[in-house]
Amino acid sequence: MSAFLSLTPDAAADFARAALAAVGASPAMAEALATATVRAEERGRASVGFAHLIDYVESLKAGRILGTAEPVISFPAPALIEVDVAGGIAQLGFDRAVRELSQRATDLGAASLALRGSFTTGELGDYALRLAEHGLVALAATNGPPLMSPPGVARAVYCTNPIAFAAPGAQGPALLVDQASSATAFVNIREAAARGEPIPAGWAVDGEGAPTQDAAAALDGHLLPFGGARGANIALIVEILAAGLTGANWSLDAPSFVAGTRGPGVGLFVLAIAPRGAATDLADRLSRQMERLAGLGVHIPGQAKLARQAPPGQLRLRAEVLARIAALAGIAAPT
Repeated sequence: MSAFLSLTPDAAADFARAALAAVGASPAMAEALATATVRAEERGRASVGFAHLIDYVESLKAGRILGTAEPVISFPAPALIEVDVAGGIAQLGFDRAVRELSQRATDLGAASLALRGSFTTGELGDYALRLAEHGLVALAATNGPPLMSPPGVARAVYCTNPIAFAAPGAQGPALLVDQASSATAFVNIREAAARGEPIPAGWAVDGEGAPTQDAAAALDGHLLPFGGARGANIALIVEILAAGLTGANWSLDAPSFVAGTRGPGVGLFVLAIAPRGAATDLADRLSRQMERLAGLGVHIPGQAKLARQAPPGQLRLRAEVLARIAALAGIAAPT
């Protein structure tokens, strides 16, 4: 059983900032990524928290992330913000643009952000949730290096291509959908392989294209979409939004995020909509509808995550993950 350490959110963020700075991240990049990492942990999303920070630290050292990259922001249309993070990270690019995105959506009724040139985007739901916290309906989509294939296709052609959706309620966001187009997220396969545990049938195939429940064999193969062809269709829609509309690399053309010296250069698309007209009272109506559905036994996505919005006094973090980050960065691990 893994040992855990308890850290306050501030102490965890300080450690993340120090590790990132030690491997070449600019102060702004370290701040954006440390904040996003802690927010993921606060919502119970450990797989995209400090466990995923390892990928960022390794990639900064290897050159897959350019630590001094500065996002370049442009406005090709009143309702469109383009961000080129130029080999950096989506978190910093979004931080720099989110206020303008929110304002333009509020003023115009809707606005979109098209971001390109990024490493992986981390917790996708965070981008949508931050807009819902300001009264906006938000849809986010991102792609990445190829990890998944449609049924009957011999090679991976899409990433897990997740999509996230959040909407405002009377007392904050009413729901948060954050899901991959694949049957599971890649990090779940990797963690199962590290623990030597099997994976459920239908998640992946091995290097020969045969169905497998061996997580290590799955890492040599590729993931499968949820729902067969229907999940693959969702992955294609995400690909068009995240790569087609942003000018980012298609998944097929994206270098690995765990090997080599080139970053994936992938995209993030975010649509923000301000409730107007007949939808002006959406927040109140949606809160009542979510309560109504929950009373009928319907699962409301994101309720557990949203319940964690008040930061806990302590984060329970895996000691081995923190030790690995510390070793990679050449700094002292928390105790």
